[in-house]
Amino acid sequence: MSRSAALPAEGHHDPLGARIGMWLFVFTELILFAGLFLTYAVYRVKYPDDFHFAAGEMSVPIGTVNTLLLLTSSLTMVLSIAALERRRRREASGFLMITMLLGAVFLVNKYFEWSRHIHNGLYPGSPAMAQHTLGETVFYGLYYTMTGLHALHVLAGIGVLAGMLVIVARLPRRRVKLPARGGAHVSVEDAGGRMLMSEEADGELREVDVTLVYAEEEEVTQGRKVKLENAGLYWHLVDVIWIFLFPLFYLIS
Repeated sequence: MSRSAALPAEGHHDPLGARIGMWLFVFTELILFAGLFLTYAVYRVKYPDDFHFAAGEMSVPIGTVNTLLLLTSSLTMVLSIAALERRRRREASGFLMITMLLGAVFLVNKYFEWSRHIHNGLYPGSPAMAQHTLGETVFYGLYYTMTGLHALHVLAGIGVLAGMLVIVARLPRRRVKLPARGGAHVSVEDAGGRMLMSEEADGELREVDVTLVYAEEEEVTQGRKVKLENAGLYWHLVDVIWIFLFPLFYLIS
């Protein structure tokens, strides 16, 4: 047995404004980091040997692992959006949690890396740093500023994804009573896409597979998809910035 029903949409969700707003925000972030990259380029030209020597203290294995973590997190972010498009909320939530976990591991690695440098006195203003050249001091100043700002963006991104996890997991549920043949009643509880319908007739309760189309719910799903896409755009921005930071600080030696 198969039945279909439709509920009218209460409003129309226009994603254009949300997407334009997100792209404007991304543009401002790119301007911020572009200024830092330009500053790095100026001092890199001014102190090429000092930058080359100072970069020798960077841990290339840790930097490589962090790069792989963020690249993988971009993939899981895309898979989460694709899962939501197929109305697979559990799958979308799972990929979101994996993305957040990869970002958290990135921050843990960065914490230990910073701790090692600080323990060795490799930071501007330390007594040990006073014995190094001005170019090396500038290198570490830029290193802490740029990677620290990036780490804050990763942390903010994890917070945004945590909020999206709550939004994706919360499905509007509604119970609908429909008249059935023979004067029986059909109780339908929305479960997202495919639904189970319990039909009570002649004192017998049985479950039948039914497909219902809720226009209002489709609008809600579209709104969540746009929000998740915007969150994904922010996360991809974080990954792209790191792809530039990695060679600038870890590979120039």
